[in-house]
Amino acid sequence: MDLEQLFNQNKENTIEGRYITLESIEPLLKKHFIKNDVKIIGESVLGKPIYSYQKGHGKLKIYLWSQMHGNESTTTKALFDFINLLNNGSDLAKQLLETFTFYSIPMLNPDGAELYTRANANSIDLNRDSQNLTQPESKILRATFDEFKPDYCFNLHDQRTIFGVANTGKPATLSFLAPSYNEEREVNESRLKAINLIAGINDVLQKYIPGQIGRFDDSFNINCIGDTFQYLGVPTLLFEAGHFSNDYEREKTRKFVFMSLVSSFIILSENDVVDNRNDKYLNIPQNNVVFFDFMYKNVKINYDGNEIITNFVAQYKEELIDNKLNFNAYIVEVGDLKGYFGHFEYDAKGALYQDNFVNFPKEGQIADFNLDKKVFFLNGKIKK
Repeated sequence: MDLEQLFNQNKENTIEGRYITLESIEPLLKKHFIKNDVKIIGESVLGKPIYSYQKGHGKLKIYLWSQMHGNESTTTKALFDFINLLNNGSDLAKQLLETFTFYSIPMLNPDGAELYTRANANSIDLNRDSQNLTQPESKILRATFDEFKPDYCFNLHDQRTIFGVANTGKPATLSFLAPSYNEEREVNESRLKAINLIAGINDVLQKYIPGQIGRFDDSFNINCIGDTFQYLGVPTLLFEAGHFSNDYEREKTRKFVFMSLVSSFIILSENDVVDNRNDKYLNIPQNNVVFFDFMYKNVKINYDGNEIITNFVAQYKEELIDNKLNFNAYIVEVGDLKGYFGHFEYDAKGALYQDNFVNFPKEGQIADFNLDKKVFFLNGKIKK
């Protein structure tokens, strides 16, 4: 199966970029009201509707939710791409709808999505509220879980550009986790099902983004929703959509999330998760914090009256200004930075750093500077 072609055929072109709000997706959801596939299942802190989308009549029940963190929108886009596949009338769509019943919450945290924040409107991280259930969004997620009684859960997130695959110098474009169900991080029958499925997804993705798949840390935290659902005996998969080269809008990454979803359901429908693939799962390298967005090497800097050669790095801060998302690069560290990488790297070869501020790459300063007054950088990038 050509997953690339399948994505191109089903991509939802009305949503793109990183700033995806309820206003972005409501027209798509309302298309399906007439079929009774879409329902309003509750409200956010600020009274915004929280929608569910249900499709299929198969015995195997799949529960998916996205944008639990409002500023993590890549998987929301991929989820709508997948919904398009379910509605395209193809043989694959018919096979999936006969095998599965899909229940998804495309945007659990619409308030956070509009504000472009991780937390909800009460500044609560919903992924730390699975036990206390203090927030309306958390209560909706848990009540739906209890009522729907899924066979598998898909917990869909984004991760920052700082993550790489171990120390390989490759970005973690996608990372997965079969969450632990206890402090000892043991593997029981339920967790093994998630492990086996992730190993299968990894086999597929390695053909498209070799070496760019990571494994998320499995430290147990019962306050996290994935750990809670795994503890309750339902195989749960954490998806973390990460960085692909020059893809800050995460349009390439959404494709790989779509491929992951399709692959997982094909594997399950073909009952191809019966063996023990724990070794293959553990062979997926762990996520590691090894990246900055910009790295400048061998830069000459005046430091306390002395000229030294050093390195410094800058990182994008995603800032919502007038309902438009801006990527603003700020200097974050100066030093040897051994073992770290930049998504963009520049070797200054001893050129002198200068700027319009203090002529020193100061932490928290916008990354506007020049080298020997010959190469000029604006917002981290070379000015053309």
